[in-house]
Amino acid sequence: MTFDELQSEALKLDPKARARLAGTLLESLEALSERESALQWAEEAERRAAHLAAHPESGRPAADVLRDARARRT
Repeated sequence: MTFDELQSEALKLDPKARARLAGTLLESLEALSERESALQWAEEAERRAAHLAAHPESGRPAADVLRDARARRT
């Protein structure tokens, strides 16, 4: 199963199950050393930058993202 397939399936879970899965995944990352964690974050940043460079239309202005996040809190 590819990452995209796994992500797609995980997003089909109900919110409680997704939260439980997210917690489990985050806990698994705590076992990483600082160096390993930094490397993982750098790789993720590079992946996201490459995706945005290839698909600039998929990006959203930061102001819109922040507005939407604030709206969800209320």
